[in-house]
Amino acid sequence: MAVEFRDNLGEAMNCAPWAALHDLAPSMVNAVMKIPPSAAWLGGLGALPFVGLAGAAPFLEGAPRLFVAQALVAYGATILSFLGGVHWGLATGSPGGAQDRAFPARLVLSVLPSLAAWVALLLPETIGLLILATAITAMLWVDLRATRAGHAPPWYPKLRIPLTCVVVAALLLGVIARGSKLY
Repeated sequence: MAVEFRDNLGEAMNCAPWAALHDLAPSMVNAVMKIPPSAAWLGGLGALPFVGLAGAAPFLEGAPRLFVAQALVAYGATILSFLGGVHWGLATGSPGGAQDRAFPARLVLSVLPSLAAWVALLLPETIGLLILATAITAMLWVDLRATRAGHAPPWYPKLRIPLTCVVVAALLLGVIARGSKLY
């Protein structure tokens, strides 16, 4: 039975999404990738406002729909800033710290999400939602690279990939609910 399970697991790991992840970062796939329960719970709970706001938007009209779009932009900006803060913490908490040659670049990269979030808050909701969807997707790429470089824990992509899919889908649903209104 154990051999059969390993064979089935091997076949499952060769499916397209896992194969792509393995090609991107083989050490992540081979490492133990169990997400700490607290991170899984908090990540999932953090996605609920996205799901709730985006799910409500198509059923609302007028001022309530605008409020939901604004709330979605505000929460998305908050989460994008948080994702940047993760990288600030990874950089400042790394063993090499400020002596690492890449330290200044890692700090700059960690503040860019907050700047993108701020811009998203200043622009009309539809454009802000598109900026957030793009930036959160870009941060996933940054997270995958950081994990491959050993700066983030091996389980981090396993948490971030599904959360990013949910968040980006919610932001894009918010764009669709706004219709063609770019103002």
